[in-house]
Amino acid sequence: MGEVGIDTVTADQAASTSLAELMSRLGTQPEGLSSAEVSARLSEHGPNIVRTHHVSAWAVLRRQLNNAVLILLAVTAVVSAFLGDATQSIIIGTILATSIGLGFVNEYRAERATEALHSRVRHTSVARRDGKSVKVNVTELVPGDVIQLTLGEAVPADVRLLEVNGLECNEGILTGESMTAQKSADAVAKGTALADATDLAFMGTIVSSGTGTGVVYATGADAEFGRIAVGLSQSPPETDFQAGLRRFSYLLLYVALTLTVFILLANLMLRRPIIDSVLFALAIAVGITPQLLPAVVSSSLASGSRELAKRKVLVKRLVSIEDLGDIDVLFTDKTGTLTEGHISFVDATDAAGAHSQDVLRYGLLATDVDPATGGASGNEMDTALWQAEEGSAATLTAGAKRVAALPFDHNRRATTTLVDDPRSGGRILATKGAPEQVLARCAGVPASAHDTLNGLFAEGRRVVAVATKPASGLAAVTPDDETDLILAGFLSFADNPKQAARASLAKLAELEIDVKVVTGDNPRVAEKVCTDLGLVSKGTITGVEMDRLDGPDFDRMVTETTIFARVTPEQKERVIASARKLGRSVGFLGDGVNDALALHAADVGISVDSATDVAKDAADVVLLEKDLGVLADGVSEGRRIFANTIKYVLMGTSSNFGNMFSAAAASAVLPFLPMLPGQILLNNLLYDSSQLAIPTDRADPEQLHAPSHWNIAFIRRFMLTFGPISSLFDFLTFGLMLGVLHAAPTEFRTGWFVESLATQTLIIFAIRTRRIPFFRSRPSGALVVTTLAAIAIGIGLTVSPLAAQLGFTPLPWQFFLALVLLTVGYLVLVEFTKKVFYADPLHLAGMPARTRGRAHRIERRASRFVRNRGGGRNGPPPLTVPRRLREPAGHR
Repeated sequence: MGEVGIDTVTADQAASTSLAELMSRLGTQPEGLSSAEVSARLSEHGPNIVRTHHVSAWAVLRRQLNNAVLILLAVTAVVSAFLGDATQSIIIGTILATSIGLGFVNEYRAERATEALHSRVRHTSVARRDGKSVKVNVTELVPGDVIQLTLGEAVPADVRLLEVNGLECNEGILTGESMTAQKSADAVAKGTALADATDLAFMGTIVSSGTGTGVVYATGADAEFGRIAVGLSQSPPETDFQAGLRRFSYLLLYVALTLTVFILLANLMLRRPIIDSVLFALAIAVGITPQLLPAVVSSSLASGSRELAKRKVLVKRLVSIEDLGDIDVLFTDKTGTLTEGHISFVDATDAAGAHSQDVLRYGLLATDVDPATGGASGNEMDTALWQAEEGSAATLTAGAKRVAALPFDHNRRATTTLVDDPRSGGRILATKGAPEQVLARCAGVPASAHDTLNGLFAEGRRVVAVATKPASGLAAVTPDDETDLILAGFLSFADNPKQAARASLAKLAELEIDVKVVTGDNPRVAEKVCTDLGLVSKGTITGVEMDRLDGPDFDRMVTETTIFARVTPEQKERVIASARKLGRSVGFLGDGVNDALALHAADVGISVDSATDVAKDAADVVLLEKDLGVLADGVSEGRRIFANTIKYVLMGTSSNFGNMFSAAAASAVLPFLPMLPGQILLNNLLYDSSQLAIPTDRADPEQLHAPSHWNIAFIRRFMLTFGPISSLFDFLTFGLMLGVLHAAPTEFRTGWFVESLATQTLIIFAIRTRRIPFFRSRPSGALVVTTLAAIAIGIGLTVSPLAAQLGFTPLPWQFFLALVLLTVGYLVLVEFTKKVFYADPLHLAGMPARTRGRAHRIERRASRFVRNRGGGRNGPPPLTVPRRLREPAGHR
């Protein structure tokens, strides 16, 4: 629409131009655009999309290279090439290429998949099309569209305001200011700074109060946020999972450097050639590191993201999958999670409980729909009210004309309108909202009203109170006008318990996740729903009662309470913060604007596809189906991924440490190198390659029943316990080769190469489970195949044409008989040690409190701690700043 100049309207022009002139330049009118005009403009200006994140192959590759283990490999390859050992350099290069290549392919595919999944999360807006208010996808908005702005919505485009009603926007994403900006429909002076342009609402800002109507003047990359976002490039913050990987890498580097220095000094003291000593020491340093850890982790996360996508779980960042598996307590809303989420109108009754059409009419007049114009409603209850009886709503409100309105907010919990209503004899003020708040503003409440209300709550109904009063002298409405009301009656709605939620709650219980309900609804309604679904409540509290508690009393209440009813957004956040302070890993599931603070404060914020914009943007995880069963699947997958990652870590650190310790010790006493540097690296390449199937492995039920965490102290102790067992059998092999078979250096190296490869690959079947392998815990078929294939290839190389070049020679049959006996003995000893190791409570040393034992035992300890110590000698533990609050502005 270049002919009307819509592509030249700047923010300054939109803010300072009169509405009539602006509408003319945009080629639109207050009734909005026609479908034909929208189609034409969409073709010219493109969809209203800001792509803040493109999947960059170079960025993914750069992340693969930023790894301490791989940097060590690269340095070793360069040094080996410089010292003339081409074989070692080639093997290290192969390891590097394999690790980086696999990591790159997996992460790149996962990012592409995540980008595609993000497109499935839809944001909608109410626009005037063809003279009617309809919901449209925000990507379909074009300059000239007239749209409505409602509470909790992210402003979908840059808008010049036509009408406002208490409209306030949080513009922190653009200005960095935490205070909300009050909006007006009055034009500002030319040259006014954007931050002071009160008649504009900008894309990406959040409607924090009131409502408004505006005309779109800029979309997509032409919007203020769009121009910023197109060039935006920010590194996301490090998660606990990534921090654990980093700390683990540092541990390995420390051990590797220590062994390298020891071996180098020992070989130099034995007057061995310097170059050979350096190459051998470097091979030891590389050998102790699990080189393919980045590839295993990325493979696990990538396969996990694909599996979660099938289960309708969208994880915004791959590493959040582990965080999802980490939660041990879930705070959730009630509507749509424990209930069907389909609000249906049941009845309108007076204070005595009798059906009343007048109450229904007053309720209709107090909705967010103007009876004179009709249209779509942004409120489910209002929609249900208008659809209660076909044609009756229009009939009941015929002739009524809205004068002013005071929209709903989470403090007043009410909506009030000023209406000229001929049936009421003139101008009236109509209020509907939470019964407690509305009844408190009424001049006199009949005793029967409380009985009626209690009866409706006992039936599990959601109830809205309706009150009115004459308002002939009013031209506008404020909260102060909501006094001396006359109770008309109650509107009751049904939102039946979701029968599938019973099974979902059982799945969460099996995962040792405590479920607590946080709702703005009446406590009796919440209790009725929980009872119907079999969720045992340890107690109920309301927001008013919560405000009377502080310090240890508040923390104890959070521990001992299941249902939190009639709570404000700030109270939800306070509950989440208290749970985290007590050591719980907290998930919060919410979908409303009033849930945003709690979503930010939780360890894992979880929202749903149908949530408000601000809730979806605040969440780490978005469920494409609002079902606790879907969430339980996501938690299980997160725990399976972490369990498989730890399998590789424990196996790699223990067997690698044992083998490299054996090599170091042997090199100090033998007159020759126990294994050539290239052979050590080839051994590791085969061994690590066999473990690339770990992401496909099954996890035992007990590995999924409780969250696990990175624990470097535990990994170190595991390494120092099982590593020496590997070394013991290495020394037995040394004795076999030298004392029985009288092996020459070449035979010795070949024999140890085969024994080392067999024992450290087969050990995965013992380490992957605390159960008896194969009999009580079956590994995946892929893991069995890759493990046996690695051993077969290793043995095959010793008799292949490459054997001489690699420093190998064929072994006598007696060796293989002894190898079988040694391997069986090794696995049996590991099984025995495993039983003793896991029976010792010291294996928990260093773990956070939340990982020890079952969730209910944690809760009892926390309760006793708060009750008996009042938070400890120095007061409660310091409250950790939520990770999301430390993110750069605009990241979300």
